[in-house]
Amino acid sequence: MKTAIAFWNIMLKDFRNYYLKPPNISWGIIFPFAWMLMFFLKSQTPVDVRAILPGIMAMSILFGTTSLLSVTITFERRSRSFDRLLLSPISLTWLMLAKTLGAILFGIVNAFVPVLIALFFVNLPHINWVIVFMSVIFIAITSTFLGLFIAVSVSEVFEAQTFSNFFRFPMVFLCGLFIPLGQLPVYVRLLSYFIPLTYGADLLKTAINQDGHITVPISFSILIIFSIVLFLFSKRNIQHKWIY
Repeated sequence: MKTAIAFWNIMLKDFRNYYLKPPNISWGIIFPFAWMLMFFLKSQTPVDVRAILPGIMAMSILFGTTSLLSVTITFERRSRSFDRLLLSPISLTWLMLAKTLGAILFGIVNAFVPVLIALFFVNLPHINWVIVFMSVIFIAITSTFLGLFIAVSVSEVFEAQTFSNFFRFPMVFLCGLFIPLGQLPVYVRLLSYFIPLTYGADLLKTAINQDGHITVPISFSILIIFSIVLFLFSKRNIQHKWIY
């Protein structure tokens, strides 16, 4: 019972203190929306909204979750409030889940903002919404745990933000969101398969446009593996660097 109360209050505190702050709104919602607007302005032909929708959804999740974790975890570590949370009646594993569940929910909500915008321009028939929703959940989980791993690897907020961009921008261009994997050079394509967003984006392409290249079970399995590995590495960093 104490664990459940502590879990709920830690997550609720993050909602009150950090969510819907300007950095999270700009990176999680406005930035992907700006990308969508860029396609409309730069394209000389009618834009296929449905074709770019998986990429915009994946970016909304990636930038929203990683921006959120880089601020919350690093700031609390800097202000020593995270140290006080370690004294709460909750295990380190449940504490980390409490700190990340809100970001996962934030990423899920962010993913469907582009969908709502797209509905103003086109109809979206023949979409496998079950796979879409499951894909969004798994992308949000892996992106959040990536943000957690980055946050617990540095000591300053600006370092976390810089480190986040070191991962985020290469991922956007290497995971097949805007450049199909088949058009990438072979050595770059091999690198793409080590990026979790590659599998999440492919799942969204399969569900929305039926043009994915990786089977659905394989993509989900690899996303689960990435999530577990990132979470365990983050927990190990906290235990060895933050807990004396």
